[in-house]
Formats: sequence, structure tokens, C-alpha cells
Amino acid sequence: MTPDFGTFFERYEALAREIDQVVERVGAEHGQRIACTPGCSDCCHALFDLTLVEAMYLNAKFNERYSGQSRSDLLTRADEADRKAYRVKREAFRLSRDGARTTEILEYMAKARVRCPLLDDDDRCALYEHRPLTCRLYGIPTAIRGKAHTCAKCGFAPGEQYPTVKIELLQDRLLRLSHELTASLRTRYARLGETLVPVSMALMNRYDAEYLGLMSDEEWEKAERLRAMLGEQGAPPRPAPARPAPGDVAAQAFAAPAQGPGSEGRDACASCDQAKGSDACATCGTLNWELGGGRS
Repeated sequence: MTPDFGTFFERYEALAREIDQVVERVGAEHGQRIACTPGCSDCCHALFDLTLVEAMYLNAKFNERYSGQSRSDLLTRADEADRKAYRVKREAFRLSRDGARTTEILEYMAKARVRCPLLDDDDRCALYEHRPLTCRLYGIPTAIRGKAHTCAKCGFAPGEQYPTVKIELLQDRLLRLSHELTASLRTRYARLGETLVPVSMALMNRYDAEYLGLMSDEEWEKAERLRAMLGEQGAPPRPAPARPAPGDVAAQAFAAPAQGPGSEGRDACASCDQAKGSDACATCGTLNWELGGGRS
């Protein structure tokens, strides 16, 4: 019997609501620069993967809503998208093997257009209210591996500063939640929480006991006895991080524009000699970024 993941899904939904609030805030401050409109599906051809908790959540909502022919049609599109995504990733591997630079590989994958299987004939999302966090963030400035990005159709001008999302912080939070979910299971797969799949595979997967590697009571007891005999505690799950108060995740992941070089009153970070919140510090959580400012 597959466990109930309701608690983890509720925490994921809480994070999604915080993301939505921040997007709304950016829209309130810079709405004239955001070009997102109903029916615009340019961002729905991007290639990206989902963490375990995201994939399981999307799969659950898909199974709740769709059945019959509509479900079959969506799964057919998912299969087509998955095949194309596989070809793109195989080419990326070839480029890596042949010595291409990481930036070249990332640029190739960014330009590869794979139509999302959830995009219907009217260019609308079939699970819009349950769409992944990556989809929710399209249209506002983001930073990935120290490089700023924004939608080419939007009007965020190079050389100016805007509130910017550092994707790594959100990804870390999603991975932690995925590891907590895994730690709640009697699974034989120690690295289950690190699973990443595209939207197409998230729809086609069956997140049942077999996929999750769930052990029976007897199997679990045998594993426990074996660990005891070997004098080991087994591979402990990652310690669960303290649950943030409402709004804390968003406060960590998003920030208003910085005051600029030479601004006074900023305290030094306790962990290094950088100004508190500086993007030069890998551990700081503020996300001020100058688009086109020459950082890399």
C-alpha cells in the first residue's frame, strides 16, 4: 500500500503560494515590464527537470483530474515529449564527451524546444493551478549558477537592478523536502530523494510501492537486524531542517534591489568578508542582481 503523502504535498503547496506572492509583488512593482498573457506559451517549450516531491505532486493531480480519452491523449503527448527530451539530453552528453564547454552545453539545451505535454491545443496549461515552480517563475528575473536570466519578450532592461530569484535556493528547498519524504519511507533506494525527471516522465510514472522501493515489514525487520549485526546504524536520512515560519522561504529567496556599490550601512557577513547579502558570497540568501551587468 502506497503511503499518504498529503503532509508533504501541503508543504509543497505552501512554497508554491509563497512563490506566487513574490511573483505578484514583482508584478506590482514592474508590471509594465512583464509580458506574460493568457495564450502565450513561449516558456512552455523549455527543458527542465522536477524534483521527487514536485513530480509526485504533479502526478497525483494529473491522476485526480484526468481519465478516459483525455488522459490517454495527454499520456501520448507525454511520451512524444519524453522521446524528444531524451534526444536533446543525448546530444548534450555527446557535446560534453567531445569537450564542449559547460556554457555551450547549457546554451544548446536552453535553445532546444520541447513542447510541454500539458500544453493543450489552445496553448493553455492543462494543470495550470498545479504547475511546477519553474513555470510559476517564468516572466520575472532569475539567476542560475551566477548568471541572470529573463524572458526575451519581457522588458527588463540590461544594466538595471531588479528583484531576482536565485534558483539554487529554491532547488535546495525542494531537494530537502524530497529527502524528508524519502526518509519517511521504508525504501531500499537510499538515493530516491535525489531523483529528477522531466514533466513528461512525471506524468507517465506510477509512483507506487515498486517505484518507491518500499519494503514489507518482514524485509524491513531483516534489514534492521542485519544493520544491528554489522554494528551499523545504516545510512541515516538527512537531518530534517527546521520548518520555516510562513513567508521565511520567500524572504530568503527574494530581495528588493540593492542600493548599489559603495552603499553605507550594510553589515559584514558573519561567515566571510563580503557585504551581507552579497552575491559574491555563496551562502547568502539575498538575490539582488544587475541584469547585463557583466557578472558571470
